[in-house]
Amino acid sequence: MSKKPIRKEIKGTVASNKMDKTIVVAVNKKVKHQFYGKYIKRTTKYYAHDPENQCQEGDQVRIRQTRPLSKLKRWELVEILNK
Repeated sequence: MSKKPIRKEIKGTVASNKMDKTIVVAVNKKVKHQFYGKYIKRTTKYYAHDPENQCQEGDQVRIRQTRPLSKLKRWELVEILNK
């Protein structure tokens, strides 16, 4: 019996919804600088599949890792947390 792998889920803000059925989600995180020890803000952008085009810019969303859907798209929309 094979188990399905646990897929990563992350929360972020929709940065762009200009593409058809695709959103760009910006995820902010704080990383400690190796030498100085200060915390630095880092932003990573993920391309996610939005089949109904229901997200707007600025929405808080949760996305889940999935199989490759296109050259850049490896995530899918799970739910919209805040409009």
